[in-house]
Amino acid sequence: MNTILVAKEVTKRFGNYTALDSVSLEIPENCIYGLLGPNGAGKTTLIRIINQISYPDQGALLFNGEPLRPEHITQIGYLPEERGLYKSMKVGEQALYLAQLKGLDKREAKKRLLYWFERLEIGDWWNKKVQELSKGMAQKIQFVVTVLHEPRLLIFDEPFSGFDPINASLIKDEILALKEKGTSIIFSTHRMESVEELCEHIALLHRSEKILDGRLSEIKKAYKNNTFRVAMVSDRGTSVLGELEEKFKLSQTEFDQEEKQLGFTVQLPSDDSRSLLSALSEKGRVQRFEEIVPSANDIFIRTVKEKGNNG
Repeated sequence: MNTILVAKEVTKRFGNYTALDSVSLEIPENCIYGLLGPNGAGKTTLIRIINQISYPDQGALLFNGEPLRPEHITQIGYLPEERGLYKSMKVGEQALYLAQLKGLDKREAKKRLLYWFERLEIGDWWNKKVQELSKGMAQKIQFVVTVLHEPRLLIFDEPFSGFDPINASLIKDEILALKEKGTSIIFSTHRMESVEELCEHIALLHRSEKILDGRLSEIKKAYKNNTFRVAMVSDRGTSVLGELEEKFKLSQTEFDQEEKQLGFTVQLPSDDSRSLLSALSEKGRVQRFEEIVPSANDIFIRTVKEKGNNG
């Protein structure tokens, strides 16, 4: 696996407070990597270190296989949670200024800005002042400025904040398009539904430590517990539920007397779904037999709680 960024045993302290405690991560190239954790977990501190706003007390970071250096900042784009546009400046004037700070000459910057303004249908905002824009409108401008210099690594911290569902979907599609073009993306959010939609890999920080990381699909498999959701039709109704409860652990049971439909969740002691399905087939017509895979939100809550109980 090729990596765009590697953090090795990174530690950061502020006085007696440890914000990061020996955190190691590997961000694969050309993927969307979810950086997750409760408030105060250390996410923002790590992002600031990657952007060289602050520096680790211990540990090292590698960018594309090399020690992270100041010149690498031109290959990184950062959209912070706290926005920073100058309210009294005109949108186009400010976007040009920020693009030139990223190393683009004025002519190339304007060419790229016009492309993005047209793509996001915000061309008539060019001469507006930032203070005239809504929070979502200003967020679009910040998104454009962040991606304009076509960095190899993008860091988005709560990128959908301030967006209505339509614009959130628009920006989500743009993030996916950037990934398809080869950009690597670190995605920090509390919105677990966005993690499900976008992230291939995740890392979970809690109380300054990394407590979980890996490919999201593999983590989900590891967190499964042989639980299935079943729907079936049987003339024998509740007696079937009684027979099943003698052998299996059932929950969320439902019975529709008129339709003779049963619904329930069943947890098996081992991965023996074939035996269960065979037993169900003998008792009625199975309409649904689906393994319950934990969501990113389920995994987040469970892992943090377990760490808290053990800590």
